[in-house]
Amino acid sequence: MNRKKIYIVLTGLLLLSVSAVVGAVAGGDKDFDISKNLEIFFNIFRRTNAMYVDEPDPERMLQKAADAMLSDLDPYTEYMSEKEMEEFEVITTGKYGGTGAMIRKDANSDYVRIAEVYDGFPAQKAGLVSGDLIISIDGEDMKGADTEKVSNAMKGEPGSTYKAVIRSLRDGEQRTVTIKRERISLTSVPYFGTVADGVGYIKLEGFSEGCSKDFKNALQKLQKQGIRSLIIDLRNNGGGLLQESIDILELFVPKGTEVVSTKGRNAEENRIYKTRSEPIAPDLPLAVLVNSITASSSEIVTGALQDLDRAVIIGRRTFGKGLVQSTRGVGYGSYIKITTAKYYIPSGRCIQALDYAHRNEDGSVGHIPDSLITEYTTRNGRKVYDGGGIAPDIKTAGRPYPSKFTYSVVTRGYVDDFAVEYFREHPEPVPVDFTLSDEEYRHFGKYIADKELDFETGSEQALKELLKTTKQERYYDQIAGELTKIEEVLKVNRERDLELYKDEVKRYIEEAIVTCYHYAAGRIENSLKDDDEVAEAAKLLQNSAEYDRILQEQDTERKL
Repeated sequence: MNRKKIYIVLTGLLLLSVSAVVGAVAGGDKDFDISKNLEIFFNIFRRTNAMYVDEPDPERMLQKAADAMLSDLDPYTEYMSEKEMEEFEVITTGKYGGTGAMIRKDANSDYVRIAEVYDGFPAQKAGLVSGDLIISIDGEDMKGADTEKVSNAMKGEPGSTYKAVIRSLRDGEQRTVTIKRERISLTSVPYFGTVADGVGYIKLEGFSEGCSKDFKNALQKLQKQGIRSLIIDLRNNGGGLLQESIDILELFVPKGTEVVSTKGRNAEENRIYKTRSEPIAPDLPLAVLVNSITASSSEIVTGALQDLDRAVIIGRRTFGKGLVQSTRGVGYGSYIKITTAKYYIPSGRCIQALDYAHRNEDGSVGHIPDSLITEYTTRNGRKVYDGGGIAPDIKTAGRPYPSKFTYSVVTRGYVDDFAVEYFREHPEPVPVDFTLSDEEYRHFGKYIADKELDFETGSEQALKELLKTTKQERYYDQIAGELTKIEEVLKVNRERDLELYKDEVKRYIEEAIVTCYHYAAGRIENSLKDDDEVAEAAKLLQNSAEYDRILQEQDTERKL
């Protein structure tokens, strides 16, 4: 939005405020307060824009004003510029015009490289693979460009084409490829399969437009394979469109079942949502995997299945986002996303965390005093509670968070770089259940031996300070030899960390290598081989007596 448009918008606000003043006599003091403050706001902007010593940026001023105005409401009510709205559309629809590849900055050059290609999309069709460097796009040199610039150059209208010069990972040669952009529709079901005898598994990563169709197709294919039970994996699923969650619930509960309702300040926000179709798997035993990032529409599915005693929930307490947002245009491609209601699941409890401002370090719901918690019951009479999110029927520790050492080698890109090197040196595909050998892991240790890590031991930090001090006090030349010896000793700590965190580092390396050959589906399938929660869910579903006991138990443990 240019400066002239900003000024026009704010002039319009002033005219609206004047109109409101005229109607204030009829509307009362509140209307007058609104119009008065709108006029004050416009005058502040107008005076600053005209008189400030340096020329201000009106778009930035408006963005900051809008952000500040909404900051005291809730974390989800926000102003979105035209550019942010485009990004929001990608999140909610899962669609964009582009290439179908993930990119990242290359640690060893000034270029951006292909980090991952999506199976069946333009990048993969053009022969691009993980590790290829993007040298230029449509004749523009991409040396030194950041990922945003490269990404914008790769995106465009579906059907349009661009020429990219790529430095091949395989042979280091440069070649020119012509890529036709497509409407990229990212599937929310990147993997489904069987994880044990008769136990199906579906990974659902979001609730974007059409995800329920993808989910239904996966379920029907598994039914044809003869599954007798199903694991629905909603871990790390941040939610999305409400209707998609209802459409998924329709697959498992009787037609006409109330699965969620919304209640807001305005009467039009008070709605009851019921399933509209006959289920295709009404009696299929279900286990749902959740964690502290499971949110919004994911929690509607989880909570409804729990309240209806239709599934056993396994994992950790969910995030607790039960607020309904609506988007409304505010002019020139900009929108405001406003919380207009709250979600309520069949037992009558609200998903929303009572205190969304204070959370645990992992993002989960913080402690809620007993006095603020209300007890509800499921269809079978099991006790459940509000206060924020969904408490699982079976609580697990979950996959542990990576150590600082592991986090550093992953976020620095060393795991991905090593995987790309492995991919280059081993053209024949590895199996999906690939396991890194000890010899290959030692090779990774040598690969990162001289690389900088964000992770530092206290000893390494102290040595840095000592080096700085000795140079300042001019002692460094006298003791440089001793300091070098100390530095060599401290390098043993890195080797020790490689051994101490071997299992978790290997897991990340294995998944990265498998992704190069088998894309996202392969990565997920590989991760299942040592997934304790999936194993626990499969074990439960194969024990029908225990499964039924959990869903019938009246005196369940309170898990807040």
